Parts: sequence; C-alpha cells; structure tokens
Amino acid sequence: MMLVSAVIFVYYTIWVVLLPFVEKGHPIQRLFLPRIYAVIIPVIAGVLLLGVIGVFVAVVMIKSKKPTPKKES
Repeated sequence: MMLVSAVIFVYYTIWVVLLPFVEKGHPIQRLFLPRIYAVIIPVIAGVLLLGVIGVFVAVVMIKSKKPTPKKES
C-alpha cells in the first residue's frame, strides 16, 4: 500500500511540477495525461471522499440514536 502511494505521489509530482517545463514534443509527454486532469482527478476524488465520510457519519449517528421512552398516560 505504501509503495502504491509513493508511486502515485511521484507520478503526480512529476506531472504537475516538472512537466510544464518540458517541451510539448518531448517523448516523455506521452506518459502523462493532459494537464487538465491534474485538477479534475483530485477534485473528483475529494468530493467522493467527503461524500463517503458524510454517509458514514450519518449512518453512525442514526444507528447510535437511542429510542426515547414513551410516557404512560
């Protein structure tokens, strides 16, 4: 898991930080997606992560809600 994370980090760092300084016709450009995806992919991942966290918190709160005792009249 750490190796996968490290590879993704290095790939993304090269893609975002170093690739803008490489000429457009250079063969290394073929190894990377267009730069617009450098913004779109993290935004989508962040929205999905926040959604999953929100659903998890909602489910935990609903399950932990204790029923209120009924008053006898």
